[in-house]
Amino acid sequence: MENNKVLVGMSGGVDSAAAAALLQEAGYEAVGCTLRLHDGGASGAEDAQAVAKRLGIAFEEAGFGGAFRQEVMDEFVEGYRAGRTPNPCIQCNRRVKFNALLSRADELGIWYIATGHYARVEFDGGLRRWRLLRSADCKKDQSYVLYPLSQTVLSRLLLPIGSYDKAGIRAIAEARGFRNANRPDSQDICFIPDGDYTAFLQAYGGLELVPGDFVDTSGRVLGRHRGLPCYTTGQRRGLGVSADRPLYVLRKNSANNTVVLGDEAELYSRSVWSEAFNWVSLPPQTEPLKVTAKTRYSQTEASGVLYSEGDGTVRVVFDVPQRAVTPGQSLVAYQGEAVVGGGVISGAEP
Repeated sequence: MENNKVLVGMSGGVDSAAAAALLQEAGYEAVGCTLRLHDGGASGAEDAQAVAKRLGIAFEEAGFGGAFRQEVMDEFVEGYRAGRTPNPCIQCNRRVKFNALLSRADELGIWYIATGHYARVEFDGGLRRWRLLRSADCKKDQSYVLYPLSQTVLSRLLLPIGSYDKAGIRAIAEARGFRNANRPDSQDICFIPDGDYTAFLQAYGGLELVPGDFVDTSGRVLGRHRGLPCYTTGQRRGLGVSADRPLYVLRKNSANNTVVLGDEAELYSRSVWSEAFNWVSLPPQTEPLKVTAKTRYSQTEASGVLYSEGDGTVRVVFDVPQRAVTPGQSLVAYQGEAVVGGGVISGAEP
């Protein structure tokens, strides 16, 4: 394989465009690749191709729609069916995107792959292990969604924009005349661009919204809900329940189709469990480990102690209880700037 060549995953956004430009200027022979994962990605492919043409690099599209539907879209539906609130971007990184890039790179005889994620990778000679590090721009850091990556992927992954902030990336794109230089960042799930995920669950997944009871923690019926997928932990608005105080969604129970409501104070948990924990910058640990961790992408990290409980299950006991911990989201732990690892949240206790 050629070590001076890199296959760059190009979504059509400014970040991956700048990544391709930076790699080219660093001396790599870049090849742009847009993964066609779902219907509706044509405009992104057009923007990516325009950037590749401007840079004078080869460009191709590769279809992985079947894998994406099975591993991401179908799993998204099943997560909601089970009463969870899944993160499809993390599932895509775990099962599809990076595997697809590596597969295509192997076919082309290319060693490196690259993306426009705000994070960094470095090799730790002492541990003989690749470490995943947070971005230099803490506001844009995306290391949280990359925790599922294996050592094999990290050993071949280049993340050239991890040392830049967003303003710097846009300046790079503007200076090179990229037409997507000022394209707004997408905030939506890529396969649900209108944000109406309940409509998607019904239309694509055939998921029926079955009305049931709102109950309090003692089981007393408070009203009727529209269907479990319409609610998530911590939600207050749109419940349609009359009460003498604000009520919040504490949890969903798919076994009896109830949504449990309670006071905000009942939303907080100190102990959080995750399953299928992927150890990233450290090898699997058996002793308690002091970490910082967070239970959703936009959350501020909090200090706590991580305990490995075997079979891929990890528990973090936070120093300060965390609000609205949601099964299906991810628990990601850090030590300093390095991602210790992460897993999908399976439960929490006060």
